[in-house]
Amino acid sequence: MTYYHKTTLKGFTFDEVIQKTTEALKSAGFGILTEIDLKATFKKKLDADFYNYVILGACNPSFAYRALQSEDKIGTMLPCNVIVQEKEAGAIEVAAVNPMASMQAVQNEELGQLAEEVNSILEGVVTNIGS
Repeated sequence: MTYYHKTTLKGFTFDEVIQKTTEALKSAGFGILTEIDLKATFKKKLDADFYNYVILGACNPSFAYRALQSEDKIGTMLPCNVIVQEKEAGAIEVAAVNPMASMQAVQNEELGQLAEEVNSILEGVVTNIGS
């Protein structure tokens, strides 16, 4: 089992892919709580150049609530991170965490079932984002 799901999009700008990803997540019931632009952060804090790389902190309030009801420390693994990166011009990768992989360390059957649900949705978002 990999710890992420990914797809690569061509024919779009980096900002367009961020917008498409945000919209796809929203359609699946996820909002974006945080958006971290690593290229800008590394330039500002380290004066280091980096390629386009944004981390979107996606959250579905219903799933988050259910997860916290079954495991109060699970907030350490929330939100679900989705990355958009452009390592080479014109090829933009979208990758989302596989919550089943990250939840294996937590011995909680109810949480495992919830992770399966969330994983299915995130995998669908990533798979269908280019459609």
